[in-house]
Amino acid sequence: MSEPKDLPPLPDRLSIDPKSPYHVPAVFEHDIGIRFNGKERNDVEEYCISEGWIRVPAGKTLDRRGNPLMIKLKGKVEPFYR
Repeated sequence: MSEPKDLPPLPDRLSIDPKSPYHVPAVFEHDIGIRFNGKERNDVEEYCISEGWIRVPAGKTLDRRGNPLMIKLKGKVEPFYR
């Protein structure tokens, strides 16, 4: 297990999409988790702590470019390193 001092700080807003301006590759070198309203979620695509929301896929629905259709859920967001 790595020490907390050598982990990059988790940003206020983070996206797993490499094309997004909120994508931080240094964070994804480590295993991170998201706790949303007290429950751990494994399907989060993007989050914002200060605004209190996450984006998750809406089932198997795809947009016209073949990407998953996303919905925004509001609540308490807590990112953490595993």
